[in-house]
Amino acid sequence: MAERSQTAPEAGNDMGNDEAIGGNVSKYMVLPTGYTGQPKKGHLIFDACFESGNLGRVDQVSEFEYDLFIRPDTCNPRFRVWFNFTVENVKESQRVIFNIVNFSKTKSLYRDGMAPMVKSTSRPKWQRLPPKNVYYYRCPDHRKNYVMSFAFCFDREEDIYQFAYCYPYTYTRFQHYLDSLQKRNMDYFFREQLGQSVQQRQLDLLTITSPDNLREGAEQKVVFITGRVHPGETPSSFVCQGIIDFLISQHPIARVLREHLVFKIAPMLNPDGVYLGNYRCSLMGFDLNRHWLDPSPWAHPTLHGVKQLIIQMYNDPKTSLEFYIDIHAHSTMMNGFMYGNIFEDEERFQRQAIFPKLLCQNAEDFSYSSTSFNRDAVKAGTGRRFLGGLLDHTSYCYTLEVSFYSYIVGGTMAAVPYTEEAYMKLGRNVARTFLDYYRLNPLVEKVAIPMPRLRKEKPPPYKYPLLRGLASDYPNGRGDKKSSVNHKDPSNSF
Repeated sequence: MAERSQTAPEAGNDMGNDEAIGGNVSKYMVLPTGYTGQPKKGHLIFDACFESGNLGRVDQVSEFEYDLFIRPDTCNPRFRVWFNFTVENVKESQRVIFNIVNFSKTKSLYRDGMAPMVKSTSRPKWQRLPPKNVYYYRCPDHRKNYVMSFAFCFDREEDIYQFAYCYPYTYTRFQHYLDSLQKRNMDYFFREQLGQSVQQRQLDLLTITSPDNLREGAEQKVVFITGRVHPGETPSSFVCQGIIDFLISQHPIARVLREHLVFKIAPMLNPDGVYLGNYRCSLMGFDLNRHWLDPSPWAHPTLHGVKQLIIQMYNDPKTSLEFYIDIHAHSTMMNGFMYGNIFEDEERFQRQAIFPKLLCQNAEDFSYSSTSFNRDAVKAGTGRRFLGGLLDHTSYCYTLEVSFYSYIVGGTMAAVPYTEEAYMKLGRNVARTFLDYYRLNPLVEKVAIPMPRLRKEKPPPYKYPLLRGLASDYPNGRGDKKSSVNHKDPSNSF
């Protein structure tokens, strides 16, 4: 790497001059030092002023080398991981080295072969850079903090190139996806606005189940799934879409699941953070997954709305909240895996292990050996920990993690990089696993495949009206469940 002529900003956990980064670069042209002529091809233009974009600063080190600074999460300088930016005005065959110099984490899958994503206007499909062109190392020019450098050769002058930490999945893409599902007018798919974010973006709640399960007085077995509480963890959205796509399909397994279960899905808990290009925090700088104990209706409105709904469902004697699964992505581990809770009751602890063991049998990329059960104090405010303490012994709460990078196929040491489709396949396998858990397999053979019915009229969006006031206003006690709702043996559930 070229020598710096002046002291470079500090990186890693020391902010240094990063404190001066207040927003994304906007069509920022980098001119050589001392250059006074007209801009020309090869004077790169960097931009991150678009949805989910992130690049805070660019320093040219030499003719070929650039130091790039991630913009910290809004109102929280501690988190600097996600990047997503474009480069244009390139010259054909122009070779560059980009150094991402201010990661807030030292451990990274870049040590294990992960590479940034790239696409261009003429090649719109995301692909990973060759790992041989990517280096992750302690850099003496940045106080021995870790830097990720990658070499790249621009080959088409008219193209705009885009680089990202992982496959982006924006709020707008998510809204278009839900709009397309809604237009299909399926009688077993309901979309609700459960609330709004601080910046007035929608908190969508999906209900997927047979209409018979929503009739007045019907008993419900509920699986509640959430995603994107950490906005930079984009694989979460692909996994969640895989779950949704499977559950609304005409696959015989999906039809049986809809007949017997009610799926409540809030796929994007942090829409502001997603839109802004944050990695972990909301607009106001909160890690929402540490605020489940007492979410504020004004500072954490999306979390507040979801918690209220869960508590009301919990207090309804006709509703059994069987599963809560919060989907995340992991920046240092391979495969899909789960975190669960620790219980004093050994039988409950063993029952909790059943679902991840079954998922391991269904998904080649899911690792039960990486699955762990804990009650670390630092995780006390997470959805898994809070709801695991609130709900009774018939409910199971998990964090589902999936690697930003790859999975190891059993019996080999070969790392298979995740694609968008592979993330969605994991979601489909998560959905399928409920069939095994509830021992519904014999029913699948009896299911014919009819054409989907159209909804004749719009039913109530979901069984529970929006609550007003704080979740803490509602007691944690609950009425007795009807004895006919048997949780202890899944095979007797129906």
